[in-house]
Amino acid sequence: MERRSFLKSFGAVAACATLLPSIVSAADEAKKVTGPNEMNIETAISAITGGKAVTPSSKVSLSAPEIAENGAVVPIKVTVTSAMTDKEYVKAIHVFATKNNNVRCANVYLTPANGEASFGTRIKLGGTQDVLAIAEMSDGTFLSGKQNVKVTIGGCG
Repeated sequence: MERRSFLKSFGAVAACATLLPSIVSAADEAKKVTGPNEMNIETAISAITGGKAVTPSSKVSLSAPEIAENGAVVPIKVTVTSAMTDKEYVKAIHVFATKNNNVRCANVYLTPANGEASFGTRIKLGGTQDVLAIAEMSDGTFLSGKQNVKVTIGGCG
């Protein structure tokens, strides 16, 4: 091995060894707050909204079955009433399952070119809980709608 190659490799290893403790400690701190694969609903909403208030609104329509026979595949549809013009539109729709270990289910980003603020998908629910949809509007406000879904067979576990 040439001296130059050895020194490059040694420098790279030394740099990684210096950064590793700070990376590991940051990961440990995150686990202390929520667990290795968990995020509670308040933390998730705060991450999306940046701490801004979320207002319940009839403009956000969340459609899901009242009783889901299988929590592994629960169909939902979210529609937000909006003009979808360049000045007034829905920037994003976020869907949460309030009691799952990982509460975030879906994030959909929109532009005025979409024409309609609506989408449907299937989510996984670990048990009976509320499903919450939060719409981020172009003016920076956040609107929400929710529905309770009773699960007869758990889908997460």
